[in-house]
Amino acid sequence: MRSRIRRTRMIEMVSKGLATLEVSLKHSGSLFMYAGHEGGAYAKNSFGNIYTAVGVFVLGRMFREAWGAEAAKKQAEFNDFLQSNRMCISMELVTAVLGDHGQRPREDYVVVTAVTELGKGKPKFYSTAEIIAFCRNWRLPTNHVWLFSSRKSVTSFFAAFDALCEEGTATSVCKALDEVAEISVPGSKDHIKVQGEILEGLVARMVSHESSKHMQKVLEEFPAVPDNEGGGLDLGPSLREICAANRSDEKQQIKALLQNVGTAFCPDHSDWYGDSHSRNADRSVLSKFLQVNPADFSTSKLQEMIRLMRERRLPAAFKCYHNFHKVASISNDNLFYKMVIHVHSDSAFRRYQKEMRHKPGLWPLYRGFFVDINLFKENKDKAAGLVKSKSNLMDTEGNGTLGRDGFADEDSNLMIKLKFLTYKLRTFLIRNGLSILFKEGPVAYKAYYLRQMKLWGTSAGKQRELSKMLDEWAVYIRRKYGNKQLSSATYLSEAEPFLEQYAKRSPQNQALIGSAGNLVRAEDFLAIVEEGMDEEGDLQKEQEAAPSSPMLSGKDAVPKAEGLIVFFPGIPGCAKSALCREILNAPGALGDDRPVNTLMGDLIKGRYWQKVADERRKKPYSIMLADKNAPNEEVWRQIEDMCRSTRASAVPVIPDSEGTDSNPFSLDALAVFMFRVLQRVNHPGNLDKASPNAGYVLLMFYHLYDGKSRREFEGELIDRFGSLVKMPLLKPDRNPLPDDLKSILEEGISLYKLHTSRHGRVDSTKGSYAKEWAKWEKQLRETLFSNTEYLNAIQVPFESAVQDVLEQLKKISEGDYKSPITERRKSGAIVFAAVSLPVQEIQNVLGTLGKKNSRIEAFLKEHYKDYKLKGAHVTLAHKRSHGVKGVADYGIFENKEVPVELTALLFSDKMAGFEARLGSIENERVISKNEWPHVTLWTREGVAAKEANALPQLVSEGKATLVEINPPIIISGIVKFF
Repeated sequence: MRSRIRRTRMIEMVSKGLATLEVSLKHSGSLFMYAGHEGGAYAKNSFGNIYTAVGVFVLGRMFREAWGAEAAKKQAEFNDFLQSNRMCISMELVTAVLGDHGQRPREDYVVVTAVTELGKGKPKFYSTAEIIAFCRNWRLPTNHVWLFSSRKSVTSFFAAFDALCEEGTATSVCKALDEVAEISVPGSKDHIKVQGEILEGLVARMVSHESSKHMQKVLEEFPAVPDNEGGGLDLGPSLREICAANRSDEKQQIKALLQNVGTAFCPDHSDWYGDSHSRNADRSVLSKFLQVNPADFSTSKLQEMIRLMRERRLPAAFKCYHNFHKVASISNDNLFYKMVIHVHSDSAFRRYQKEMRHKPGLWPLYRGFFVDINLFKENKDKAAGLVKSKSNLMDTEGNGTLGRDGFADEDSNLMIKLKFLTYKLRTFLIRNGLSILFKEGPVAYKAYYLRQMKLWGTSAGKQRELSKMLDEWAVYIRRKYGNKQLSSATYLSEAEPFLEQYAKRSPQNQALIGSAGNLVRAEDFLAIVEEGMDEEGDLQKEQEAAPSSPMLSGKDAVPKAEGLIVFFPGIPGCAKSALCREILNAPGALGDDRPVNTLMGDLIKGRYWQKVADERRKKPYSIMLADKNAPNEEVWRQIEDMCRSTRASAVPVIPDSEGTDSNPFSLDALAVFMFRVLQRVNHPGNLDKASPNAGYVLLMFYHLYDGKSRREFEGELIDRFGSLVKMPLLKPDRNPLPDDLKSILEEGISLYKLHTSRHGRVDSTKGSYAKEWAKWEKQLRETLFSNTEYLNAIQVPFESAVQDVLEQLKKISEGDYKSPITERRKSGAIVFAAVSLPVQEIQNVLGTLGKKNSRIEAFLKEHYKDYKLKGAHVTLAHKRSHGVKGVADYGIFENKEVPVELTALLFSDKMAGFEARLGSIENERVISKNEWPHVTLWTREGVAAKEANALPQLVSEGKATLVEINPPIIISGIVKFF
């Protein structure tokens, strides 16, 4: 859902000429950073280990391959350049020696993904054009990059990805993107040659609208790097040879790798050979760092970042180590450390970006954050220099509201990672599922992989195919290994032969696997459609959809062999505790004999969700009512993990509300929640009429949902859990919110934003707005109670709401519940583009024509009387017939209305269709790539819908009838992808 919002924002920015979309390949590797032999080498969250030793070796070998006899000289120059300019380069390290990841690469290599000048102010990240210039100057490997600078190209890109997301490989993806992009810059490392056909994904991000010009200039000034100069030289043993020859222990491997790198890249081995305990610094280093007077602007911004992360309790660790590179300079008054900022969860980045919206001057948080710290006592001369330095830096730094490429930080960080199913199959469904398969068994494994596919929005056809294959894999690998778990580091040694044999059975299997061994050529399997299936679907017979969750029926039922968790993504005052009491007091109300338990959040000390998990393990087949507000993705992920680990399903119960564009709860709902809370007495959580800041607490909960519309909120819950229960709250025929009530709520929201912008999560009774809060809380109570009659009148009676919820829960428990379709659940791979037409209008046109024309009337009576048309469309392009680009070209028209003229009805005893003529959208004619644009209305049983394309030929042969419609009948349709 979040990805869809970002897509829309990206398309909007490109369409307005504010930015260009840049897309690059995501190689299947790990993050490696190098800042020169003094600056150090780093992996994602560590240094001084086998990962960084491998990275340094591979980077050094890249130089030897590129520069040949000049390599040693160029390595030394490169290190000096990085040191003198305080630079760091980030790379994707792709290697087979650090464990299997997606597909075992054919070569070990790095690709440069970022170049940073640390300088003395805010770090400067090179644009992609600057990275290519830098890399070509030093003959370093670059990535494949595409630029999309028009609405047509950027919409075509997203459509192309949607067409390829379930079966795309390196060949088909690169070909499609080359066809739709304005600029394509091939990487210096061909993914197919060095990695293989299995492509992890694409990274799409916003860059300056001037990027295309800059890129063209760089390509002219810096021609492609020449062929390997070191091709004829003895480069010494390879990475794989060194690791194979030193298998006794990790330290021996590290030593052998560093010795083969040479002194230019690694003159000092202290990062690797220092004892880990002696490297670890005292925990007080971080506290001292936050308390000291910053020597420069960069230090002050870093202190600000760390303070905020600790105040907000973001899931991150700050580990400090002694810096052995500076051992000669260390004294009691001059101490040197390395600090690693280890972000534990992606949620930290989302929460931090939300803080950046309120504090534009904050520096961004990155994955892989390493800091050199120097704590020293300043003397008078040094202090004067520091003051002058800080003054100059603050003058040049500006207010920090503009990010990379000159647009706001929020947009400069706008990025989407798009991954392909052929990669996710190997990494997430097979590798990451190994522990579940071996520890918990095939049933738990099936629940795991079905849940993953549901979250991804995998199409029903692919779910069926993957389920069949993964079930077979589970039997095969368990039979071979018994209870001894297959190592995730070398799982491809077993998975690849299995996948290769499975792919040999049919072209459909080949498309599912993507590539395995040397068997499959990419061009062999583009757009294979499931055998026996109508390609476009309007006329196909009803089929049971693939199960989209661990439930094994077409409807979403909770298996009685599992437990059930009922939880509440709500706000205080939504009546969850009262509802839980009613459920407990009505045994059997859920149509279920499983025991019902509850845990009230206000009475639980410590980690609430851990307590729920503990109770689930004690009573695995029970129904747990989790009586605590569950407001965000972090909690939802915990519940998902709990479902998997304790074999349970989960059902979210939410208050029904229209919501707003940016919040799933309307102001009417918020007013009711506040009114209820302020009528409480002796609440166990101390949130009642006696609470001096009750209004503030409610606003805090309200803003936990900020940024999600109602549709997004419900859609994400359905996508995660497969079902949703809505508790009636407000009467649909109620009067609008009174002006004074609306005004006091809006005033509170404005005050909340001011308060959090300055003080973060500090309580409203503290900080510079304490008086304003006290005044607002008093006015809030007065306004709410003056509108008591209104607030009581607009609420659905509680007894009725409880009965409604019980009925919904009972349907889910008994299997009579059908999950709503959400945007993500419809997001399987695109097969064709078409203009979708309203079925009822088509039926009406047929009825009208039948009354006017006896031949049509006779046809309808004979062939169409008992037939029901399920869908109607005019095909624009089909992936099999017209290629990915042919379909993607219509991305610019997606979801837009177009007039369609029905000019004739053609029919025979086997099929019927309207001839169609398409109109224009925003003065641009929509042209179908089909030779005969039409609407297929009917085919006799056994006749494929695509056969309707032959109707004009059959008319010319006298085997079909044509009745012109004059004047043509005009119907409006919507351009859509299917």
